[in-house]
Amino acid sequence: MIHVNELSFSYTKRPFIESMSFDVKSGEIFGFLGPSGAGKSTLQKILTGLIMEYRGSVTVNGVEIRHHNNSFYEQIGVDFEFPSLYEKLTARENLRFFGSLYQKCGSIDSFLSRVGLLPDANKKVSDFSKGMKSRLNFIKALLHDPALLFLDEPTSGLDPSNAKIMKDMILAEKEKGKTIILTTHNMFDATELCDRVAFITDGKLCALDTPHNLIMSKGASKIWYTYSCEGKEKQTETFLNKTGEDAVLQNLIRDNQLLSIHSSEPTLNDIFVELTGRRLQ
Repeated sequence: MIHVNELSFSYTKRPFIESMSFDVKSGEIFGFLGPSGAGKSTLQKILTGLIMEYRGSVTVNGVEIRHHNNSFYEQIGVDFEFPSLYEKLTARENLRFFGSLYQKCGSIDSFLSRVGLLPDANKKVSDFSKGMKSRLNFIKALLHDPALLFLDEPTSGLDPSNAKIMKDMILAEKEKGKTIILTTHNMFDATELCDRVAFITDGKLCALDTPHNLIMSKGASKIWYTYSCEGKEKQTETFLNKTGEDAVLQNLIRDNQLLSIHSSEPTLNDIFVELTGRRLQ
């Protein structure tokens, strides 16, 4: 679906994105993780054809981005972090207008209902909260049933309930075979949603793998357990694949004397810090 080879870009003489290469498979959720200013949004602008003065090759859905035409946008949907909506129009009027720009458009009321905005369909967007605007901007990207979605911080500013609705809808789009590019600094969203993630810092690709593989490579194969011994609490670690050989652990399980057990699993943020020395948030 996406092939990037030796991509470089600069706003000035200093490189902002440098020698970046990666592929995104059709039907996967691919996440870009990095702190603010790392190059995530610039990369998204290149992939969506908003920036075309780049070096290297960027092919999206078989089209070299610098050679794309307007039909390219029939196949992509974009949800920028900052909503691009007409404040003086109602929610329904916004969707009706943006839907008219494409050859096909889904049921506006159905989309509004899915994100809990149908009761506010005739309210002006200027009266919407930040979270309501985020939800409206999200479904605006889905209206024309694109094959490729670019989502920039889709759950930013949402309460846990509405964030779950958005994540469930993202996973539902994947089930339909959509390819989804998720740009975020939220490690929990990335772990929960992404098939693979790419770490970006200072315009460079630092790591690329599945969240599971990245976590397992940094100590998730160990567990810690605590138990009482002679009136004192003791803590011991063992490798996950050696638990069957750990006589102490087996005896504690048999005698129901374990006080606690947990893995030493790092987060994606921990791994990012270890690889780059910087934090995602």
